Amino acid sequence: MLTESDILTALGDCYDPSLPCNIVDLGLVRSVKVTPDPDAPGAGIPGVPQKHRIRVEFSLTNPTDEAAAQLSAQIRNRLAGIEEAGETTVVFVDEPAWNPQQITSAGRRILGLDGNPNLIQIR
Repeated sequence: MLTESDILTALGDCYDPSLPCNIVDLGLVRSVKVTPDPDAPGAGIPGVPQKHRIRVEFSLTNPTDEAAAQLSAQIRNRLAGIEEAGETTVVFVDEPAWNPQQITSAGRRILGLDGNPNLIQIR
């Protein structure tokens, strides 16, 4: 069965258009919902993997139409590569706005924000 954790792992391959870090470690993924799709082609046929409906809500570091379109395409394309993924809905949400405090510790390391005394530490 496809899980939220599986989706978040896959989304680790999607990168913000403005910052050199994946959207999970930047804290851009607001929510992931995965539900079985009983209407998918092949549903209920033995040996055919169960398909799932996926809904991803995300925010942006730089909320422009171009960035939203680029990131939406990345998310859809990445999730299309998962065998159990069926219908995928990608939604940009602008509230609450993203802020640097949402970056994970791994994201801070990727961006070089941890351990650099010349940079303001994000907590």
